[in-house]
Amino acid sequence: MMGGHMSKDIVKAANPMQAFKNLLPWLKPHSGKIIAAILLALMSTALSVIGPKIMGQATTAIFEGLMKKVQGVGGIDFGRLNEVLMMVLALYAGSSIFQWMQSYLMMNVSLDISYKLSNAISKKIHRMPLDYFEKNAVGDTLSIISNDIDVIGQNLSEVVTQSIAGVASILGIVGMMLSINSLMTLVVVLVVPFSGLLMSVVMKRSRPFFREQQAMMGELNGQVEESYSGQAIIKVFNHEAEVEEVFNVGNEKLYNSAWKSQFFSGLMMPIITFMTNLGYVAVTITGAFLAASGQIAVGDIQAFIAYVRNFTQPIARFAQMVGQIQSLGAASERVFNFLSQAEEKQDEQTVCLVDVKGDVSFEHVRFGYDSAKPVIKDFTSNIKAGQTVALVGKTGAGKTTMIKLLMRFYDVDSGSIKLDGADLRGMTRKDLRTAFGMVLQDTWLFSGTIMENIRYGRLEATDEEVIAAAKAAHADHFITTLPGGYEMELNELADNISQGQRQLLTIARAFLADNRIMIFDEATSNVDTLTEHRIQRAMKKLMKGRTSFVIAHRLSTIREADLILVMEDGDIVEQGNHDQLMELGKVYARLYNSQFELS
Repeated sequence: MMGGHMSKDIVKAANPMQAFKNLLPWLKPHSGKIIAAILLALMSTALSVIGPKIMGQATTAIFEGLMKKVQGVGGIDFGRLNEVLMMVLALYAGSSIFQWMQSYLMMNVSLDISYKLSNAISKKIHRMPLDYFEKNAVGDTLSIISNDIDVIGQNLSEVVTQSIAGVASILGIVGMMLSINSLMTLVVVLVVPFSGLLMSVVMKRSRPFFREQQAMMGELNGQVEESYSGQAIIKVFNHEAEVEEVFNVGNEKLYNSAWKSQFFSGLMMPIITFMTNLGYVAVTITGAFLAASGQIAVGDIQAFIAYVRNFTQPIARFAQMVGQIQSLGAASERVFNFLSQAEEKQDEQTVCLVDVKGDVSFEHVRFGYDSAKPVIKDFTSNIKAGQTVALVGKTGAGKTTMIKLLMRFYDVDSGSIKLDGADLRGMTRKDLRTAFGMVLQDTWLFSGTIMENIRYGRLEATDEEVIAAAKAAHADHFITTLPGGYEMELNELADNISQGQRQLLTIARAFLADNRIMIFDEATSNVDTLTEHRIQRAMKKLMKGRTSFVIAHRLSTIREADLILVMEDGDIVEQGNHDQLMELGKVYARLYNSQFELS
């Protein structure tokens, strides 16, 4: 079970601005829409910023009309007033329409980028080396695919849209304020540096907490996924309390990072509100002196105050967006870190597999997951086509590692593995793996019907061929007794059938694939003795004429193997058939006899 700690590389992650730079190539194909959105934002802003000045004219007209009425020389010109109000209504209506069009375009861009990022991650997964999946938690990777992509999709559109509109609004409003009075504009603009300074301090303090929040969310998802898939084992060992404690530790870290990030985000609005109120006071006092000296009209003061309010709105929106920006940056950082992970080396095809015979040779193979600590030291063996080869030895001797090398899940550090005389490294992994069929101890079935799971071995197979493969694997009998038979739906974990039944289905899938070389890694470890004998008879029929590699701890199951390779600490210490090795009376004989000593 995962300990809930964060890795140092997450805490010391790069500046999120780099993540935004990584988004630029994804935005480039949408440059036309983005330019259109910018133009719409400018048009929307232009119409909205003109509104207050026009409204100021209405206020001035009313004020002057009242003064004339007091003086008995006239009154309010309602015709002119109606024209002004209709003009203002048209301006705001047009501004709202352009704003909606801008939002629609940017939402379209955001959804398309999310879609393409999801596709890119899906394709990336299939190009990743096996060691990535062995070193990283499933839940964390799933969190990148689902949660982080969702964060990008939700926030990208709003951040870009609000940023464009905000910058355009500030520039437009400053221009309109300058057209009214430069001194009052200077008073308002002086407030901005103080606001910006305070905002930058808060953003800098909150950034690590947003990173930690996204990272802990991925780690917590890993814990949940791990606990869900291992519920049976957790209950058997009565470890519910321990698992809950591990979750609580992770959840506490997520809570702490979340509330700290939200706390700093929450400081933005009070800061902006305080600075805005200072601006109102300064503008009111300055405007009063200017109006008293006849340098500015009353309506212009009213318009200017409206512009002050509008000027602070985009700044306030930026403050509100800090949380979104930080979340977007953290999510983007995780997504692009994943996309930048090392991939399997590109295949340089020098050999084309056409008619595989099945001769396999291992020549002084040396390999280690850590090159400084070799697991396989000097493995040499020649297997002829059609032979059944058993790999035996204690746990950790290197048996499964040899299979991984044979399938090119990893490449050898030195030496070579050859198929029909050709080095595996000269073949594409795709071509190589079409020659192999595998049945592993850890069964893998997907959510779907039993028919679909067996057909996974050969997608173009007919229903009759699928059923024939199931019969050969002695799976047909139990399948027909299940509700729905071959059309029964397996759930996500396929735990609505027994472990032994799951293994029978994977064996049926291998029968259907009908490959030239077969690999069986403890293929009968989860079935009863009677079923095991039946499967062995069927496997013997399947192995006929094919090269087969069998890993088995129950040595009674490999007595008839043509060649038994006894491994110890990554080397072959004995090889021969069962009778030869028993007569030798060394490692294999001791392993074999030890399985019958206990009664």
